Amino acid sequence: MVTLPRPLKAGGKAVVRISYGGTPHVAVRAPWDDGMVWAKTPGPDREPWVASTAEGYGCDLFWPCLDFPRGEPDVVDMHITVPKGLKVAGNGRLVSTQELPDGRSTWNWHTRSPNPYSVTLQIAPYKLLQADYRSRFGNTIPMQYWYLPGRDEKAAKLFAEFAPSLDFYESVIGPYPWGDEKVGVAETPHLGMEHQTINAYGNNYKQYPSGFDEIFQHELGHEWFGNQMSAQNWDDYWLHEGFAQYMQPLYGRWREGEARYAIMMEDFRLAITNTAPIVSGQIRTEEQVYEEKNGGPGQDIYVKGAWVLHTLRNLIGDDKFFEATRRLVYGRPDPKPGNFTPRFATTPEFITIVNQVSGKDLQWFFDVYLYQAPLPELTENRQGDTLVLRWKTAGDKPFPLPVEVSIDGKVKKIDMPGGTATVKLPADAHVIVDPDSRILKYSAAVEAYQRYAYRR
Repeated sequence: MVTLPRPLKAGGKAVVRISYGGTPHVAVRAPWDDGMVWAKTPGPDREPWVASTAEGYGCDLFWPCLDFPRGEPDVVDMHITVPKGLKVAGNGRLVSTQELPDGRSTWNWHTRSPNPYSVTLQIAPYKLLQADYRSRFGNTIPMQYWYLPGRDEKAAKLFAEFAPSLDFYESVIGPYPWGDEKVGVAETPHLGMEHQTINAYGNNYKQYPSGFDEIFQHELGHEWFGNQMSAQNWDDYWLHEGFAQYMQPLYGRWREGEARYAIMMEDFRLAITNTAPIVSGQIRTEEQVYEEKNGGPGQDIYVKGAWVLHTLRNLIGDDKFFEATRRLVYGRPDPKPGNFTPRFATTPEFITIVNQVSGKDLQWFFDVYLYQAPLPELTENRQGDTLVLRWKTAGDKPFPLPVEVSIDGKVKKIDMPGGTATVKLPADAHVIVDPDSRILKYSAAVEAYQRYAYRR
């Protein structure tokens, strides 16, 4: 609350300067429990290593802000003073570095339209890897990796992933949204977080069967799904996490083909819990969405969200799926550097976009997958030369999703008007329903495995 020295007329403006200070909250378990992380670099030198995270508990942990997704400021200038020998990796562009008489230095970073929780402090005796990326859209984008001394070889290997990852995102989604600033990553004492143009990376150079660093690639995806396109309400955060999660197997597919994609999607499938709907249709807090104990869908906004998108892509086809995605991210189907600005989005808007692009009313699809927790179940009843397929949904919601059926190795797409279909086939035919696993559906085998593996 700000008390003005005199009344302000309706429509009038005031410039307010806020001076603030104090001891910021120390994170208990960043990045899940937020605040400041005060750490020491590994090795004999044990120098200060500082980071902040604020997604869950809010940006007001350490700076005055509007602590809600729509609270994005137009511009943020940060002036950070640190002891001698330390460097600051910040959001946006580095405007200046001023050396002070006592050996300290002040770093001035400038950025536009940051998601409120993505404004960050990341401080260490960093070394810097940097290069320019020539985009397929014709612009040149600075790339920077701020990493700890003594990790040169590992840092160089991760930095080598920047350009191909960028090319993937630009080829399948569209232009990197912050090309006038940078693609930036800083090594942090916590696992990671999507801080606009300076993503936090603390994955310790883990090796993955996919051959790429999945934490780096996921957080980079948030530059499109989270920073360029921001959800208006925490309830819609599957638009951030579901899309960013789905970009991982899509990147695997882009690099190696369908086998890698299928393996990664299977890992996601085994993690889906279906404890709560992905979307409630209400305004919610971060905790109400990310934490199952507070009634939220939790990790399902990642893994189930990815599978919903997988099923949608197989339903409407690649061209329409990626056009709908571009319209969601940029607000237009033909993004180019300079012809779009950051935007806010909602689940109903995405559904409208999909309907417009596909030319069909697919509300039924999202009603079952997003607005209720139980998965649709596909029942099979085969007698002689007849196979009857039927969709069962919670509340008997309509669900006319077509299904592929392999009959002696030949795949046919079966329409399911009214949620059911009768298929004639040879009595001795070998039949596989949904042979390429294109559909997210109930699986007794997965349920049994989860009970066994997690003792749920």
